[in-house]
Amino acid sequence: MSNDAITPEFKFYCSHCDQPLKCEVRFAGRQIQCPGCQVLIRIPNPPAGTGFTHISPESGRTWDTHVPTRKKE
Repeated sequence: MSNDAITPEFKFYCSHCDQPLKCEVRFAGRQIQCPGCQVLIRIPNPPAGTGFTHISPESGRTWDTHVPTRKKE
């Protein structure tokens, strides 16, 4: 039996330019740069009925805005 995990995706629109987008539900609450208009937007919560009805926005820096610091040599 295969143990392939299927990650549910949902569709949403950029709040600035209405570009249709989709992502996995695990990314809800993160900030991304819209590929259409380049504006920084927050991925909304997935629609009700997907099993993930509310995800709190991430606090602080997210993966796409974090600038790693250089290690001291």
